[in-house]
Amino acid sequence: MKFLDFSKVTIRSGAGGRGCISFRREKYVEYGGPDGGNGGRGGDVIAEAVVGLNTLIDYRYQQHFFAKNGRPGEGRQKTGADGEDIVLKVPVGTEILDTDQETVIADLTEVGQRVLLAKGGNGGFGNLHFKSSTNQAPRRANPGQDEVERELWLRLKLIADVGLLGLPNAGKSTFLAATSNARPKIADYPFTTLHPNLGVVAVDGAEFVIADIPGLIAGAHEGKGIGDRFLGHVERCAVLLHLVDGTQDDVALAYHTIINELEQYGGGLAEKPRVTVLNKTDALDDELIEMQLAELREASGGEVLVMSGAAQTGTTDVLRALRAQIVARAKAEADADEEDTPWRPA
Repeated sequence: MKFLDFSKVTIRSGAGGRGCISFRREKYVEYGGPDGGNGGRGGDVIAEAVVGLNTLIDYRYQQHFFAKNGRPGEGRQKTGADGEDIVLKVPVGTEILDTDQETVIADLTEVGQRVLLAKGGNGGFGNLHFKSSTNQAPRRANPGQDEVERELWLRLKLIADVGLLGLPNAGKSTFLAATSNARPKIADYPFTTLHPNLGVVAVDGAEFVIADIPGLIAGAHEGKGIGDRFLGHVERCAVLLHLVDGTQDDVALAYHTIINELEQYGGGLAEKPRVTVLNKTDALDDELIEMQLAELREASGGEVLVMSGAAQTGTTDVLRALRAQIVARAKAEADADEEDTPWRPA
């Protein structure tokens, strides 16, 4: 299945059915009076987050979604049928944007979450509605309300616990393949990853989800390389895993290149908890590992783990460090929710 995380759609709700002008006509019934029914209500356009989807590829082949109009009212006080709603099924983590591609109308982050995008028009009143003591035979009815048509953008931001960051060929896909059942493309040339991949990893009986995005290069925020358009997929992550290739000459420069791109992107990514790892240590001797490790620690100002995704050494320690960060964030969010909850006497 192809990956698509940005798509434009045109939606239109249903118009309301018109009211009916009708009079009762029966044998032996004198002055039957008005009996025109109301029009039916137009259908709504609704977006719903569902399980089992991880791409917006369906919206590449169909971009127009029109709900049904309400049926007109009929005689004998018959109300017209309501138009059917139309539901856009989207993956969890989908944002719905206005035409400016910036204004967020809704953010669907939970399975089953629904949002009304376009409300159907109300049906018009039939002439029965206008009957009164001073107007026994009204000859008027209302038309139904008009439909609502609008253009929207759907933007998918994958929901994962951990986001993988690094320069091209830093070993991100190799790490994901070594620690999960995901099978991303792995090769010895840059930009082998062209779209995000998700993998479920397990450590000490606990599972969490890792998102691997295409590698960043200097100037990605200006559109160089693949650009930073996939960074949105790690905005929701609890922790970032920053892999630095230990076989390159300047690991400090590689580290600062990624951090600078996070700062330029914004969205709070640069402030997220990070686990920094010196990768590909299977290709280095002990002396070179210590030298690269010292340089990277000085650049990051914190602890740096050592790992080889290809040889699968040190991966468990990395997973445990990530798990600890995820648990810490969950606890902090729970404490914050508890503080925000107003106190009520028992």
